[in-house]
Amino acid sequence: MTRRVTPGIAQIALIALLGTGLAGCATTAAGTDGTSTGATENEAPAQPADLVGEWVQSNKKSEESFQSATITADTIEVFWVSDGGNTKALYWSGTFETPTVSGPFSWDSQNDTEKTSGALLASSDPTKTFSFDNDTIRYEVTALGVTTTVELKRQ
Repeated sequence: MTRRVTPGIAQIALIALLGTGLAGCATTAAGTDGTSTGATENEAPAQPADLVGEWVQSNKKSEESFQSATITADTIEVFWVSDGGNTKALYWSGTFETPTVSGPFSWDSQNDTEKTSGALLASSDPTKTFSFDNDTIRYEVTALGVTTTVELKRQ
């Protein structure tokens, strides 16, 4: 006669607890105070947005007349675009601050008056506030006494 060994309830409970504990350790990261952050080990930390490139007004009223922008590592230039893209006039040339954290971001651009002083349609404001959120850059434009918020999307 063969004797069969069956695990007891205590052994089954111990195996279940160990399995649950190990699975929990593998899926969450601990914060600096020892609490769980809820982040998985495979998630990369959120990176600041890279805004360098070409941008076009997404809330334009016409395909013939709108604004576009070019952002480099340290400058932003905004243009009035007309004739469906055939004509460009400088509206803003100023400083650009690269985001250092992820998420919404804003900066006060300092006007490069050497460039804008000779441009007939350029803003004469000493600074302009730009904001970035949800893949959109926003800023206010005042022309002929009317102020509107321009929204730019990456081209």
